[in-house]
Amino acid sequence: MKTISIKDKAGNFAENKDVARELREGVLLPALDAGEGVALDFDGVNDATQSFVHALISEAMRRHGAEVLDRIEFKSCTPRVRKIIAIVVEYMQAGM
Repeated sequence: MKTISIKDKAGNFAENKDVARELREGVLLPALDAGEGVALDFDGVNDATQSFVHALISEAMRRHGAEVLDRIEFKSCTPRVRKIIAIVVEYMQAGM
């Protein structure tokens, strides 16, 4: 399983969609396309915007379907970050 440290790239407030895109295109999608699992490690991230999380995971869900969530682990999330992830996942599933 490949681990992506969100704090290393986005800091303690994950808001920059360009950073999310870089993580998505550079690490997340290539790993998922190769059949690997990915751990998105939010350790040290206090909060994230909905647009950041959407930019990070929405293309993976479009490309691989909602079942791709079985291969993505969201680690060390604060309750606020976990809520944002849940909102984005629900929104994406409603549109599929």
